[in-house]
Amino acid sequence: MSLRKPRARTGPIAALDIGSTKIACFVARTEGEVTRVVGVGHQVSRGVRAGAIVDMEAAAEAITNAVSAAEQIAGETLKSVVVGTSCGSPSSQTVAVDLAIAGHEVSDADLRRVTGNGRALQSMPARKLLHAIPVSYSIDGSRGIRDPRGMCGERLGVNMHLVSADAGAMRNLEAVIGRCHLDVENFVVSPYAAGLASLVEDEMDLGVTVVDLGGGVTSMAVFFDGHAIWTDAIPVGGGHVTSDIARGLSTPLVYAERMKTLFGSCMTAGSDEREVIDVPLVGEEEHDHANHVSKSLLTGIIRPRMEETFELVRSRLEASGHHKTAGRRVVLTGGGSQLNGVRELAATVLDKQVRLGRPIRIQGLSDQTGGPAFAACAGLVAHALGPQEAPRLAPGTTGSAGGLFNRVGVWLRENL
Repeated sequence: MSLRKPRARTGPIAALDIGSTKIACFVARTEGEVTRVVGVGHQVSRGVRAGAIVDMEAAAEAITNAVSAAEQIAGETLKSVVVGTSCGSPSSQTVAVDLAIAGHEVSDADLRRVTGNGRALQSMPARKLLHAIPVSYSIDGSRGIRDPRGMCGERLGVNMHLVSADAGAMRNLEAVIGRCHLDVENFVVSPYAAGLASLVEDEMDLGVTVVDLGGGVTSMAVFFDGHAIWTDAIPVGGGHVTSDIARGLSTPLVYAERMKTLFGSCMTAGSDEREVIDVPLVGEEEHDHANHVSKSLLTGIIRPRMEETFELVRSRLEASGHHKTAGRRVVLTGGGSQLNGVRELAATVLDKQVRLGRPIRIQGLSDQTGGPAFAACAGLVAHALGPQEAPRLAPGTTGSAGGLFNRVGVWLRENL
């Protein structure tokens, strides 16, 4: 399991999920072993396209409104937030590093040193490291160790999953949040967060793929043996379906979104030819000029785009080499997963067992905010409680194994 027991926190946990169609903020408190959401705010997203900031002023206003609504309900003033995003084309790499430990017992300091070496392997200046997740450890070549502390050996090794994103896009996102007078506690990629919120332990251990169907980006993560081992994203989402409807039926985007929500489906039904939908036309002010189309025509616009999306997911998964590791399970999250027939279509295209993912690890969510669309935001709360990621080195340390001053510094941090 990739979640430790909740650690004590002196203040509220604030989660901010920044998407292309909505911005959501959860404020949570931990009492004992129970974490409860005590404040929720969400706004239509502005100034964000494909997960990236395109209008800083509009995005800052939307973020401020969502955070203020959550603060008012919770009765808290937030200073920092855990931020969920899929911007910056997040990508994965797996690295293996080892470290000489001269036969002594493995300590927390050794873990910091070896994982620090792993983090240093993400050295591209144009990319910002978001996650460094130890997938498994080894002692003297003996692999598959989950926690090596207290074990003895000559060499300590670790396989690490590194997730990085475009540094410029992340700086823009951090700058917008700074305009809202908030500090960023951590960045978390959306499918990783969605998995932390909605997966059961057996799925994480046996292998599962989380597909987060967002408005501008569809992102995915593979979990295996209790950890996220791969993530990726494609710049296609629910907003593209809405645009297809608007173009195909010559209707304004606002009506296209409404039709998708009320009548849209990925699967055809026998009655679709007989059901007629009124479609207001672009530029026409009077309802009398509305077009009348069958529901089957709407489905015929939606299904090809969703098929393309799942085919891209399948090809990325196969190219990653984790297709078999991911097992037979797929969990769909995000607002796009609530479209009628999407589960059945995903099962057909991906040839896997598919279910919808809802937040299961925190309490206090209503029916409206407890669905797949808010799984990523709930997962940010779970992440803040203590995911098993690589411990960060203190400023000024290099993560190298040698050096008297480095060893003294590590001892001081461990024992004082």
